[in-house]
Formats: sequence, C-alpha cells, structure tokens
Amino acid sequence: MRRSWRHAAASLVGALLWVIAVPLHADAHDAYPHAARSYLLMRDQQVLWQRAPTLQLQPASLTKLLTALVVLESDWDSDRWLTVSKYAASVPPSRLGLQANEQITAGAALAAMLIRSANDACRVLVEGVTSDLTAFRARMKARAARLGMSDSNFVDPCGFDASGQYSTVSDLLKLAQAARAVPLIAHLTALPEAQLTTRAGRSIKFHNTNALLGRLEGAAGLKTGNTSQAGQCLIAYVRRGDHEVWLVMLGGTQRWWLAHGMIDDAFAALPAD
Repeated sequence: MRRSWRHAAASLVGALLWVIAVPLHADAHDAYPHAARSYLLMRDQQVLWQRAPTLQLQPASLTKLLTALVVLESDWDSDRWLTVSKYAASVPPSRLGLQANEQITAGAALAAMLIRSANDACRVLVEGVTSDLTAFRARMKARAARLGMSDSNFVDPCGFDASGQYSTVSDLLKLAQAARAVPLIAHLTALPEAQLTTRAGRSIKFHNTNALLGRLEGAAGLKTGNTSQAGQCLIAYVRRGDHEVWLVMLGGTQRWWLAHGMIDDAFAALPAD
C-alpha cells in the first residue's frame, strides 16, 4: 500500500489547486426534514435536496479532510517515521490505541486518520508538521480560503468540538470534492479496512467508520464524524455508472439508513433514457 501512496502523492500539486463552486438552488426543496439539522444532496453537479445549507455547525471529524490536505502540502513523505507523543497517545476515541514513544510512518498515520478517524493518529500527523498548533490552524484557514469556504472556521485539526469552530454543508462539499480529487485521499477513504505496523513490529488492524462501504451500491468514501455538539455527521460519495451523488449531513440522526435511502432515491429519480 505504501508504494501506491507514494505514486498518488505525485499528482497532488495539480489536484490540490482545485476550487470548486457548489451550485446552490433556491428551488432545491427539503425532502427529508428529519434527516439532519443541515444536509445537501447533489447528483451530477445539481443540488436535488437541501436543508439549511448555510447553517454554521460544528463539523466534527469531517475536519480531518482539511487536515489531510494541509499535511499533504507540507513536505509530504509517506515513509517518514513519526514518534507518538504522550499527548497524542492520550487523546480520546475514536483512536487506534497508539502508545507514547511508538513510531509509525506518516503514510500509516494518514490512513488511520482517514479510514478509522483515529484521533491519536491525527495528532501524530499534525505534530509531524509543526509543534505550533496556532501555526497549523493558520494553514487550515488559508487552505479553506483557497477552496472558497467563506462560511467556515476551523480550530481543532481533528474535529473535536471547539469554541469558534464551524462549517456548513455547502462549504464541506467544496472540501470533500477537493479532497477526493487527490488520488491518495480517494483511495484511502474508500478502503473498508487497513493495517499498519509500528517500527517495533506491532501490527494494528482497523476498519473504516463509514458503514455505507460494502453495503450501499457504488459507495466509495468519504468521511464520518460524531461529537456531542456536532451530532452524527457524514460526507458520502457514491458512483453508479456515469452518475455520481454527494451527500453532506451535519447534526444527523440515524444517519446510515437515512443516508442509504436518500442516495438510493437520488439515483431512482434519474430521468429515463
């Protein structure tokens, strides 16, 4: 897997310059008023259904997509060994259970952050870029601005609830599309499971937090999140044939079966050939 990460990283420069304008439609009605506090479903660049698309809410671990973009633009080397600090080892779940002073590669940490949404791996990655959290936040802010995320502000790189942190489903769709344009991120977020090995030889297997993978036809990523303030959050990407659907949810309830039904409905509503 490490070799594919290295090859994919070579295409970052062009892909990470994408700024994607999300078409908001006043006539895109709220077909699922009980699905989430805010959601946006887009099929083939047309917004079909939405609810409060500019409502600013905590983004939870969906934030990790932005963190991944910042990390990959910071002298990325998937083979570089990173040491787990006591602070990183102590963060709360979701986590891998990394131990202080263990070493893992940057590529393995990125995989764990995007697949398992592991907060300990996230902290290791951030610390591998800079020990100054304020400086990392500044990079996140600048990267979000380049994406046109004008209704967002990110404080914690791993997505923990934080004062002054917020985003919208419209902004997060821009982030999601830019992230998926990076082959490495697209590859990792679509994996149902993976395994890493520490420098000392300890193997850790982990599974994707995205319950749609392997259960919903065409599901190919992208990120989940869940905190006390944010509620159940999801960015789902699904492709069937020549058609694709994006669903972004913030403050959701029972997200898996609702998201499954919403996405199936979006494909079922395709005009007849």
